[in-house]
Amino acid sequence: MGSPITRSCSIELVEVPGRGLRVDPERHHDTPLSKRGHSAELTPKPWRRRMGQYLKEQQVGDSTLREESAGKVIFDDLQTANALFGPHSENLRRIAKTIGVKINAKGNALVIQGDDLDVHLSKRILNDLYTLVKKGYPLYPPDIDYAIRMISDDRTVNLEDIFLDTVYISSRKRVITPKSLAQKRYIDAIRKFDLVIGIGPAGTGKTYLAMAMAVAFLMKQEVERIVLTRPAVEAGEKLGFLPGDIAEKVNPYLRPLYDALYDMMDFDRASKLVEKGVIEVAPLAFMRGRTLNDSFVILDEAQNTGSEQMKMFLTRLGFSSKAVITGDITQVDLPENKVSGLIEVQGILKGIEGIEFVYFSDKDVVRHPLVQDIIKAYERMEERRHRQKEQGNH
Repeated sequence: MGSPITRSCSIELVEVPGRGLRVDPERHHDTPLSKRGHSAELTPKPWRRRMGQYLKEQQVGDSTLREESAGKVIFDDLQTANALFGPHSENLRRIAKTIGVKINAKGNALVIQGDDLDVHLSKRILNDLYTLVKKGYPLYPPDIDYAIRMISDDRTVNLEDIFLDTVYISSRKRVITPKSLAQKRYIDAIRKFDLVIGIGPAGTGKTYLAMAMAVAFLMKQEVERIVLTRPAVEAGEKLGFLPGDIAEKVNPYLRPLYDALYDMMDFDRASKLVEKGVIEVAPLAFMRGRTLNDSFVILDEAQNTGSEQMKMFLTRLGFSSKAVITGDITQVDLPENKVSGLIEVQGILKGIEGIEFVYFSDKDVVRHPLVQDIIKAYERMEERRHRQKEQGNH
């Protein structure tokens, strides 16, 4: 048995004319050849095969380095590198803290110290994000978290396919793109299918991305109007006892849809389109008896529809229209004796051509990082309750 392998990586490199980057012999003259750099001998057994494939995956773009340069990354454009690093190197600190490595920057070069696999992951993240920035992508701090999450889960992920798939550019000049694999599948499904049903926890972008797609379709004149609807669930109060006319009574239930709309478009422009009826925001009950042609229709909070309401909505779809249904089947506010239309529809519509289901998980949450932890905590509680219930039945 050989001596224990040290799980640390900090390799200095020198530029050799005509040969590129090489390990500095003065720093590594007494290191056996078989243990230099990140050879297979230094890789834990379960990871050897995957690491070999992973190193091959790193050969993307001019800024990507080979295995022999592990621990150091050199970018070919200082201005792009500075944009990647962020103000006062905030982005580098975010990467270092999240992955658990040390990153030292000098000009357009970075030296990364830490666990072998963490160093490789850091290099992959940095190179992929550098490519995005070089292609004009406006990098926001949360994008770094999403990138680390995706690549950590799936090393075959191509960030360009996801982050550069522009859905819409909002009135605030903010580029709206998918931030996870599920969101990318969701966007692609909306483009391809006339009816898409997105199911998953809160904060995964189901409604927001559907709204962005609807506005994009409207701006491209692929549809003539947008219809936004959700069920007006009576949260402990009867609508009849709420103050105001019918519009004022249901407005609180529709406010989240208005908020998303005004985030996409200038307030005055959106208000004018609402006044003209080009964009309609209404409770689900108002959809009865209508046929929606040339429309992009979004049903939000669909877990709170009953079986009859869901059937009614699905049969409103007219010619040249698209419909997106979103909801979280873990947050049903209906009475216990009433079946959720969203839960029921999964079995009814499964396998029908032209209809696509897209499922989200806590990994797709794009809100405050705590939201992901909160969802996991509630899922664990539900699992405990389910186990206790099963044990009680036995």
